[in-house]
Amino acid sequence: MITEVLSEVKTQMEKATAAIRDGFANVRTGRANPALLQNVQIDYYGTMTPLPQLASVQNQDARSLLITPYDKSALQSIEKAIREMPNLGANPSNDGNVVRVTLPELTEERRRDYVKMVKNRAEEGRIAVRAARRKAKDELDKLKQEVGEDEVGRAEKELESITKSFIDQIDSALSKKEAELLEV
Repeated sequence: MITEVLSEVKTQMEKATAAIRDGFANVRTGRANPALLQNVQIDYYGTMTPLPQLASVQNQDARSLLITPYDKSALQSIEKAIREMPNLGANPSNDGNVVRVTLPELTEERRRDYVKMVKNRAEEGRIAVRAARRKAKDELDKLKQEVGEDEVGRAEKELESITKSFIDQIDSALSKKEAELLEV
């Protein structure tokens, strides 16, 4: 019973941590990265479709991406969706075959804004981890009558160490991303 509760909480915390890392990957640093466009949704014949299903995205150089659509009729939709993407500030252009996205240089103020955004996402991740811990602790409290207080006490200590390790992972990812963003 206790091992099931702990394994379930580990799974929930892993998902929260993975979601935070994915969120960090979508925040732009000074370099062009195909992951920036991973979550762009394109209106393709009335259906919202992720960009990676419609085109290949490659680094052309440090500040530009090259998008080659599998279907040339999607060029206009891809270009429009990228132009409307918040926090990117890119101005895509197409030549009839590919879409070129040139990213502008990041200003110091913009970098600071991105750092604030990343810190907020990290805090959301910590909140998700703590919520999973709270739920697991409530489930452990319900088991006190069945397995005894000593077993539940040991499980709660293990739960705290698991929680601390996941929060440390989030903090580590945050510090790496912050250093990346502030690097000129």
